[in-house]
Amino acid sequence: MKLSPRDASGYFAKPDPKRMGVLIFGADAMRVALKRQELIANLIGPTGEEEMRLTRIPAADLRKDPAMLSDAIKSQGFFPGPRVAFVEDATDTLAKIITPAIADWQDGDAQVVVTAGSLTARSALRKLFEGHPNAFAAGIYDDPPSRDEIEADLKRSGVGQIGPEAMNDLMGLSRDLDPGDFRQTVEKLGLYKLSDPSPVTPDDVLAVAPASTEAALDDLLHAVAEGRAGEIGPILAKLQAQGVAAVGLCIGTTRHFRALHGASSDPAGPGQGINRLRPPVHFKSRDRMVRQANKWGLRRLEKALEVLIDTDLKLRSAQKAPQMALMERTLIRLAMMGGQR
Repeated sequence: MKLSPRDASGYFAKPDPKRMGVLIFGADAMRVALKRQELIANLIGPTGEEEMRLTRIPAADLRKDPAMLSDAIKSQGFFPGPRVAFVEDATDTLAKIITPAIADWQDGDAQVVVTAGSLTARSALRKLFEGHPNAFAAGIYDDPPSRDEIEADLKRSGVGQIGPEAMNDLMGLSRDLDPGDFRQTVEKLGLYKLSDPSPVTPDDVLAVAPASTEAALDDLLHAVAEGRAGEIGPILAKLQAQGVAAVGLCIGTTRHFRALHGASSDPAGPGQGINRLRPPVHFKSRDRMVRQANKWGLRRLEKALEVLIDTDLKLRSAQKAPQMALMERTLIRLAMMGGQR
């Protein structure tokens, strides 16, 4: 049977011990690993691995000894309790080995958990688990975690109450960080709020959040919007060394100035407008961008967007001018505009 992403989150949190097994697959190995860890922990409990109720079977070892999975499914350990036979990094070549191993699975046998990379709809492994009446196949995709998933992570980390603004900040942070870093941040938040029953605030989130994964780009955008033209060259050289393309810089700068324009054009003013933007502005930049919107004003922001659209068209045209030089000139021009009173 196929599990949708929403149903999969609920199942991993409360798995059915009567099921034969679950296939977890996806292109992002970290996301797959986190879901697998959650599922296995909820199947065998916190002491399951210590009590040897978890059997790990690397795919390479299973190819050499096809009987390993059958033995792990049927064998009884010294400690009582549910057991899991975990096959790691499987590929379609293992489908022929896994099929007979699970054919005579019975209630009381070890539940089978298989992880794999990206699998197409025609995958033999997917067909095996999706077509099995007592098994699940769950695809893990690169979408940011849902609000329910974030709340579940907070609960596991001991965070009881969280204010709405702090939750919005966490949701924004979940889009910026990879899953492993975000989970570590939530765990750090739990330690930070240990013995503190008050609701989590944006300041609490800021205190535990790692440095932005796009710090150099953020520095560049703020330097441009705040009129600090002299800082553009060094930051731009750093971004270019990291492989950032001129078109990508133009898109990022346009997105930033569109956000400023949206905040500035709000009838309630930039302070309220910045909170209404979608996607939400990263909480670390919110106050700074309010000041930028106030300084630029609606008319100059419209002019800035015209300059950026014109630059974007030139970058995508057949013109022969060096693209990064063209982008640098545009950024300096915008910074000079922003420095005017």
